[in-house]
Amino acid sequence: MHQKSKRVGKLIALATGIAMLLFVAAGCGGTRAKGTVVVGSKDFTENILLGEIMAQLIEAHTDLKVERKLNLGGTLVNFNALKKGDLDLYADYTGTGLVAILKKEVINDPQKAYDTVQKEYNEQFKLKWLKPFGFNNTYALAVPEEIAQQRNLQKISDLKSVAGEMVFGAEQEFFNRPDGYDGLIATYGLNFKSTKQMETGLKYEAIHNKMVDVIDAFSTDGQLITYKLKILEDDKHFFPPYFAAPLVRMDTLEKYPQLEEVLNKLAGQLNDDEMRQLNYQVDEEKKEVAQVARDFLLKKGLIE
Repeated sequence: MHQKSKRVGKLIALATGIAMLLFVAAGCGGTRAKGTVVVGSKDFTENILLGEIMAQLIEAHTDLKVERKLNLGGTLVNFNALKKGDLDLYADYTGTGLVAILKKEVINDPQKAYDTVQKEYNEQFKLKWLKPFGFNNTYALAVPEEIAQQRNLQKISDLKSVAGEMVFGAEQEFFNRPDGYDGLIATYGLNFKSTKQMETGLKYEAIHNKMVDVIDAFSTDGQLITYKLKILEDDKHFFPPYFAAPLVRMDTLEKYPQLEEVLNKLAGQLNDDEMRQLNYQVDEEKKEVAQVARDFLLKKGLIE
């Protein structure tokens, strides 16, 4: 009985030792197989789409395997995961990097904003911004297309003569931001009849139901198509630039230098309207993200 207990004890110890070795081996390299890159995304449609587009492009043009961690969370979740090495890349926005991460003042010149985040991210975080996709997902003002036609509204300055007859609607955050309502009316000399604060998800229904006449929006929202709204040109360049681009760990680029060339194939491939259309296909037409991403890449001749 004693010998059997010793044998069982040895077997348990051996099994435990093997399990520990396997655990340690699995943990080496951050539990990541060699030749694998991890692509993340924030938790909204556009960013998830960009993550999937980048993942499919990498798979098509390299021998690398791609692990997807899409819909991961907000900016700080993705940024911290990237710094830590849990992600190799995700898509971010120059304005977000400038204001939310670097805590700097708004820079309205798109190239200067890009150059600033590039320099600071390289030096502080060992991260690199690749070439922008082309679109600018910044704040915008939107009005129903029929009102735009009736009032001949093409740009925000055109609102000055009619704002006194219009109700402006936006979420609470827009009224509290330095690049929001107060700065907007000061820059353009607007004086709306009244304003309404509402939840973000209710803005489009409110303007559709004529509860408000003008709303703030993001320039690539798919709902702009659904509700037939016109974006007014920011002719005084009040809103800061939010150009999207791949954000990648520099040590990942050193390990897999082919990634930079592959991802830069997306440079300038998406304007505001094209991104809006892709968001619309997912949000309103309920198409699968992977299919929308693949169709886009095929259309642009980036994959076969």
